[in-house]
Amino acid sequence: MRANPGGEIAPSEVFGRDKLIQRLWRILERQSLVLSAERRMGKTSILKKMRAEAPADKLPVYRDLEKVRSPLEFAQTIFDDVENYLSGSQRTAQKARQWLKNLTGFEIGGLVKFPDNVADQWKALLTKTIEDLVENQQDRKVIFLWDEMPLMLDNIKKKEGENAAMEVLDTLRSLRQTHSELRMVYTGSIGLHNVLTALKRAGYINRPTNDMKTVDVPPLSADDADELARRLLEGEGIQTEEPQLTSQAIANSVDGIPYFIHHIVDHLVAEDLEANPAIVDEIVNSYLVDPQDPWDLRYYRERINNYYTDEEKQIVLNLLDILAVTDQPLPFDELFNRLQSQLVNADREKTRDVLTLIQQDHYINLQSNGYCFRFSVIQRWWKKQRC
Repeated sequence: MRANPGGEIAPSEVFGRDKLIQRLWRILERQSLVLSAERRMGKTSILKKMRAEAPADKLPVYRDLEKVRSPLEFAQTIFDDVENYLSGSQRTAQKARQWLKNLTGFEIGGLVKFPDNVADQWKALLTKTIEDLVENQQDRKVIFLWDEMPLMLDNIKKKEGENAAMEVLDTLRSLRQTHSELRMVYTGSIGLHNVLTALKRAGYINRPTNDMKTVDVPPLSADDADELARRLLEGEGIQTEEPQLTSQAIANSVDGIPYFIHHIVDHLVAEDLEANPAIVDEIVNSYLVDPQDPWDLRYYRERINNYYTDEEKQIVLNLLDILAVTDQPLPFDELFNRLQSQLVNADREKTRDVLTLIQQDHYINLQSNGYCFRFSVIQRWWKKQRC
């Protein structure tokens, strides 16, 4: 196995995720899914492995939605995917094509591009398209694997307004309720809860994913992270007199996050270094202070500006600053007392609400004895940069 930091991992080389994927398939037998995870956990690789290795009775349809910015573009994207799958058996999306013909008055043949003047009919076009696929795949459960779904919703909200994003969510929920064998998987590099929170501020009261199971994608287990590091060291032919200690050091130094494990091994290759735990620690420290930020760790600070109100932002920053310099979890009362010393007029209930949000954003965990950073590598970076 070779190091591949940031590149596309072949499904056969997605390591340590078999048990999780088995669990996901089991859940999809009964309901749809929201995959929640911090970036770099390999959500996209998991989806692509599921697509490549799907059971015979499943039809997985994968799509990255990052560039979609309107409901009509979304309907077009799904239409293209459905036509692609149906074309393998010499079929087309007949319901959607007939609906478009009725709208435009023209015969619809060959490749189809939805014209802008049918934008207000996107919901019907999307519904007919999905019906075309579901009804033509009665022997297989249709599963849409939608990567960057929250980002698409955020794009739609910014371009077309909150109501348009709300309608997309409500339409998809309605389709799931109408077609009992239809499944959807939402995942992305920003949390769906960020988008839903913004929509709720605009008056959205529905719960569009309460029929879906939310599953967290964790880092690799300690054993799997160690094994991944070991395989990469061996695959790259890196010399080390302490192979077990070195692979463990790599895994532990980045909390078992596969993206960073690949980066460390790739650095060892690029610098032609003999590996040992001390060198691993030096490499990680160098990335935490590198002004070029090759691990894009500033994202953890910058996204706070994008997804929190000004009032929330001040609370978030102060809470994370406090937790960054503590070695032990802090109970709420102690954490709030420290916050009061830094932030005038701190409100207890608002602080509790913000703590919930930054847990959902994977910054922190609530353990039995208090709050702490979820990932030590992010805590180390935060401390070096801000404290």
